[in-house]
Amino acid sequence: METNCTDDQVQDLNNQLCFAVYSTMLGLNKVYRPLLDKLGLTYPQYLVMLVLWRRDEVIVSEIGQQLFLDTATLTPLLKRLELRGLVSRRRSTRDERQVIISLTEEGRALQATAQEVPACVGTAMKLSAQEMREYRERLLTLRENLFSSCNCPPEA
Repeated sequence: METNCTDDQVQDLNNQLCFAVYSTMLGLNKVYRPLLDKLGLTYPQYLVMLVLWRRDEVIVSEIGQQLFLDTATLTPLLKRLELRGLVSRRRSTRDERQVIISLTEEGRALQATAQEVPACVGTAMKLSAQEMREYRERLLTLRENLFSSCNCPPEA
């Protein structure tokens, strides 16, 4: 694909797709932070809780695959959630190398409080439901294309 960009256009941050994605994520973080502070969660912890609220009792490697996080990153995060009393960790009886993460009662109860988060973020985005679906689909396609082009699927 041929592009006709001048040097000034290439060097302008606002012409860089990667910068648009990066700076948008910074904006999302600013919206999420106060909402997640109320829950006592960081954004990565919130993502783990979303995985567990959807399906309890998940092996650490499965959580890592879903969130594109490796075990070295995920383990301390899970330990902090366990110290908070939101999850428990136990070895699988079938394969002791596997650790199963389960919600505690407190972790399950937190879901009710977290219900408002997606709606608040959606309101801040000021997009229609259709626009949100379109952005999500495009971003998922972009992510898939990037990982497949470099033969570097995220390791979990």
